[in-house]
Amino acid sequence: HNLVTNVQQSLSSLDPTQQQQLLVAGSSVAVLLTCYYWVYQGTKTKRIPIGDGWWGAGEKPQSEDEKVFPFQVQTSDEEIQDLYDRIDRTRYTEPLEDTGFQYGFNSTYLKKVVSHWRHQFNWKKQIAILNKYPQFKTNIEGLDVHFIHVRPPHREGQRVLPLMLVHGWPGSVYEFYRILPLLTNSLDSLAFEVICPSIPGYGFSEAPHKQGFDTLAAARVFHKLMERLGFSDYYLQGGDWGAIITTNMAQMKPECVKGLHLNMLTNNMRGFGVLFSILIGRYLPWLVGFTREDVRRLFGSVGFMEKNIYEIIRETGYLHIQGTKPDSAGCGVNDSPVGLAAYILEKFSTWTDFNNRDLEDGGLERKFTLDDLLTNIMIYWTTGSIVSSMRFYKENLKTNIDNRLDNHTGVYVPTGLAAFPNEVRHVPQSWARDRFRNIYSYSYMPRGGHFAAFEEPQLLADDLLQFVKKVEKL
Repeated sequence: HNLVTNVQQSLSSLDPTQQQQLLVAGSSVAVLLTCYYWVYQGTKTKRIPIGDGWWGAGEKPQSEDEKVFPFQVQTSDEEIQDLYDRIDRTRYTEPLEDTGFQYGFNSTYLKKVVSHWRHQFNWKKQIAILNKYPQFKTNIEGLDVHFIHVRPPHREGQRVLPLMLVHGWPGSVYEFYRILPLLTNSLDSLAFEVICPSIPGYGFSEAPHKQGFDTLAAARVFHKLMERLGFSDYYLQGGDWGAIITTNMAQMKPECVKGLHLNMLTNNMRGFGVLFSILIGRYLPWLVGFTREDVRRLFGSVGFMEKNIYEIIRETGYLHIQGTKPDSAGCGVNDSPVGLAAYILEKFSTWTDFNNRDLEDGGLERKFTLDDLLTNIMIYWTTGSIVSSMRFYKENLKTNIDNRLDNHTGVYVPTGLAAFPNEVRHVPQSWARDRFRNIYSYSYMPRGGHFAAFEEPQLLADDLLQFVKKVEKL
């Protein structure tokens, strides 16, 4: 922090002659860094091993049942009454005066959400909505994997391309219900046959019974799912954990991935090149490949450290808990529906826009309806999957993530990146190139945050479509 501050103060105090000298020196450094970058990239592994696994209970059998069978969401009056009984016994804590969501979910607004849940929300009606798309299960590596499979209606002259959409935490396949008709029922020259799996341990997919199920395991399972459904090549799209899983899929079997589209970008923040761009980028953005929009999103009015380090630390307490002792914290939210709602919905507030923390209602109903938000909560509640979903962090963070092979492997399939302005962290295209070596499109989205498909389905669908058209054309 001191280094960044001192360098920025020094740069702003230079006279024009000194700035010109710095420009020449900086250009030389940039050339050297570029040469190093390409040499270094040439040494990176181009794919990661597929491997194999067994996550079912007990020993692996001699043969696996590969049948695909229909599935529908169901409920009972007893399940609903149990929910009501638990809601009626909720004990609330009054919020501090003059607070919004800075301390977490504001309990004054929480009472409004819970009242709607108890008296207006109709779970049976929402189940009918969930079941409007064909759903299935099939056993892969010992786990019953749930997925939605939507085929477009036949239109003369329209090309149909297979596409897998993968969700993250604390979401579910329901995040895609607003974007599915835009992708499958399009009047465009292209339409998609869409497969949306639930990550094992999330929602309607069976939870792993053994330790170690991480994004690499999920990537392999989803490749096996697509193969079982008869697809040899397909497009992938993901955000949050879905972005990491689909990236791993592209690294594992690039010959099967026609294109990868992401709405959450990740990069390695270490290395002299990144440090140099942080120090210089605000003053000479073009020298390090930044645009003016990159500068605005990276530095804002508060500076890089506040926006990208301190802010992230303040918003990742959940990650440290779930990455270390998920079962301890999970006991409470798995037993209390109101606790579960507060825990999950706070993320849908903050990750949609950090400014929502200053609002008493968290801005939740600006982008979502309470029925949509509570449907996602009910998927976690009725399946009892919150603890197993939290364990996914432990499995991915239990060892030094820098030592994982996928973090040292480039992505060489055609890639489209959609950078939403309210995403938790902005990654410029110049940084993204370190990992994604074949970027076909990089879009500065005009609005939206972390839950792109849920918040801005039309924007995400349009960007995905323009990316796929570029790939198909070239």
